[in-house]
Amino acid sequence: MSDINQQIQEQISNNDIVLYMKGSPTFPQCGFSGRAADLLRKCGAKNYFSVDILQEPEIREGIKKFSNWPTIPQLYVKGQFIGGSDIMIEMFESGELQKLVASV
Repeated sequence: MSDINQQIQEQISNNDIVLYMKGSPTFPQCGFSGRAADLLRKCGAKNYFSVDILQEPEIREGIKKFSNWPTIPQLYVKGQFIGGSDIMIEMFESGELQKLVASV
């Protein structure tokens, strides 16, 4: 396992909710990342772990290979890859995202 994969695996294993995004939850650098952070906030997620992939280019490329998902943001809950902002929106609208966040 590469160092980047190991670092990503540790982040996902050591935190119940991890959001790989552009920017930070308080200062997102793209609309999709902002939407993802906003959805987590609406679900009551307070102290989740976020990674600004703009500050960490190795993770920016590594997370795409790790998840086999080409876009950012990416959400992980309890070690499980959930998806990007489009999937998060669908899950939020159906109530699934709220249940998932509440289970943490």
